[in-house]
Amino acid sequence: MNKIRIIFLVVTILVGLFLINSVSRTKPTVSEEKQLDDLQIYLLIGQSNMAGRAAIEIQEIDTLKNVYLYTGIVNKEWEKAANPLNKYLSVRKKLSMQKLGPGYSFAAKMANFQSDKTIGLVVNAKGGTSIGLWKPGSEFYKEAIVRTKKAMQFGVLKGVLWHQGESDASKYEAYLPQLVELIKALRSDLNAPNLPFVAGQLSNDKPGRSGFNEIIQQLPQHIDHVSVVTTENTSTIDSTHFDAASQRLLGSRYATEMIKLLNIK
Repeated sequence: MNKIRIIFLVVTILVGLFLINSVSRTKPTVSEEKQLDDLQIYLLIGQSNMAGRAAIEIQEIDTLKNVYLYTGIVNKEWEKAANPLNKYLSVRKKLSMQKLGPGYSFAAKMANFQSDKTIGLVVNAKGGTSIGLWKPGSEFYKEAIVRTKKAMQFGVLKGVLWHQGESDASKYEAYLPQLVELIKALRSDLNAPNLPFVAGQLSNDKPGRSGFNEIIQQLPQHIDHVSVVTTENTSTIDSTHFDAASQRLLGSRYATEMIKLLNIK
């Protein structure tokens, strides 16, 4: 009988220690809680090249240090950022289509440049969308605003990354006024009058995109606190979608321009 009691006591102690250890490991630390209350948030929107169509290679498989991805899931709003970053788009194509975009290298560079900060990404890009589908009041626009405002409960919105235009390349003369309208609306609805906004050129694989790429470079002449990244020395997998190396390069360029706009030293 004594042996049975001793065995029972030992088992009880071991189970108790296991439960205590499990709780301590799952409970966030004070530093983690502070990080997720003070995120540097960036909104990434546009069409397929922002969503990402490049292959996710071995160097992009891991999670990013000090970078979190907004999920939109109640009580689980953030998770460590890992590809594909467009996995939680509220209105999207198949998950299998979401691959590597510029957001991964952008966030990595921003986090490295500000090692004392924690980055939060809200990625809401949809392939095949024209700028008309992103106009203020549209479904895509409203989804981006709603998700960003929810994310802002955990930090401060620092900037917007925009890559879109493949669907509008043949109508580039009318593009800039629509983009300026979009930027003004985002700043108004997100209560950030000087919100930095970085746009990107299209690939140069098709001659018909040269007019678009020339005109979008004029964006800073039409509105303040904006910049444009070039697609010089990039390549694509299908004459439209950037390959992995080019997405890495573009993400780094987006970060460089964002750092300038934010005047981060």
